[in-house]
Amino acid sequence: MHPRLLSLLLLPALLLSALPAHAAPDRSLIKSSDNAAVYYLTGGKRYAFPNEKVFFSWYADFSNVATVSSAELAGYVLGGNVTYRPGVRLVKIQTDPKVYAVSRYGTLRWITSEAIASSLYGQAWNALVHDVPDAFFVNYTIGSPVYAASDYDRSGESSIAAIADNISASLGSQTPITQTPSTPSGSVASVGGCTIFPADNPWNKDVSQSPLHSKSYTYINSIGASTGLHADFGETQTYGIPINVVPQSQAMVPIAYDAYGDESDPGPYPIPPTAQIEASSDHHILVLQQGACKLYELFAAHKDPNGAGWIAASGAVWDLKSNALRPYGWTSADAAGLPILPGLVRYDEVAAGAINHAIRFTASRTQKGYILPATHHAGSNNPDYPPMGLRVRMKANYDISGLTGQARVIATAMKKYGMLLADNGSNWYFTGATDPRWNDDELNQLKNVPGSAFEVVDTGEILQ
Repeated sequence: MHPRLLSLLLLPALLLSALPAHAAPDRSLIKSSDNAAVYYLTGGKRYAFPNEKVFFSWYADFSNVATVSSAELAGYVLGGNVTYRPGVRLVKIQTDPKVYAVSRYGTLRWITSEAIASSLYGQAWNALVHDVPDAFFVNYTIGSPVYAASDYDRSGESSIAAIADNISASLGSQTPITQTPSTPSGSVASVGGCTIFPADNPWNKDVSQSPLHSKSYTYINSIGASTGLHADFGETQTYGIPINVVPQSQAMVPIAYDAYGDESDPGPYPIPPTAQIEASSDHHILVLQQGACKLYELFAAHKDPNGAGWIAASGAVWDLKSNALRPYGWTSADAAGLPILPGLVRYDEVAAGAINHAIRFTASRTQKGYILPATHHAGSNNPDYPPMGLRVRMKANYDISGLTGQARVIATAMKKYGMLLADNGSNWYFTGATDPRWNDDELNQLKNVPGSAFEVVDTGEILQ
């Protein structure tokens, strides 16, 4: 017989021998006779339980686990790991203090306040929090945050009773993807259900076609034409400025000022006792109040040791539905008298593909003057130094085709919306919100973008 014909005749037998001798039923629990690891079988693949905590989020005990031979177990392709059952437990990563609800397909959604966690899971919600080891975090994807209890349907999520119904075909290899709603280019940014100022606010203005400032060359050289950009945020959670989103019912607490009280908005402010504070020396606190859509910001803040409130150097309250500015000559939680949150680079918007607002940045030397919407200066009499509120944009002809990922999205926004000078600090440092999902390798590409890639936009006269 011809060897090729013999091979073709033997092929079906070889294929049959590769299959499990006694196939277990689909959607069953199996383990081998010589190993304690338990697997969920579906679609001809086996999915491993990383630990007992994950197993018991789906099952009450091990009574339904069937023992199969090692050969049969090996015959099933390993499809990935089982994730926590949606709606049953809260989880956190060991290196990240944020607490997440679990949605279908292993999507984690940050619970943005203790009040929301309590509303969804009861007063003892913290007893339901399980730590996910960093090694298993790749089994999950990150979804949109939960800014209100109505954002998360716990009952609907927990109705998913079969693991097979929680395995997405698109996640067969369990490669992490980001499941965030896309942000159309040009739409106004929003946080916690609140748009960040009206569409015609200066923060939301497209300056790609705005006229060039006559002193563009001078100001860029003052900041540093050869100095590279620097993202003042990243994977390390002590970088960046955290955003606290609270419900409209958040208790108001007193605020005391120890430096610039005469230029600050008096309390009370809806700041929770567990509010996240910027880790750097500025110790900013940013609180967005849902419903009312008001933004409360403090500079150099710390808890009042003798009361329920906070002590800060300065503070400001912003109505996000209005374009109203601070009184001329007044500071805010930032030296320029500007709000901070609107200028932060946020992970969700970058992951969605578009930043639709100007970005906050700093310079080490500024002049004694400001350009609206800034209302305050903190510099010297040198007119060659940039004023607060200076608007810069990345030059249209600067090539960003070599940038990838997060860096590309940020650079694109710098061409369209530019950056606003908001404080004295390191040259060309731009600010983002604290988030564990930042990718330093991608962000660090921007360090190769020099100051000379920017030009100054003429947005108005300098006030003093």
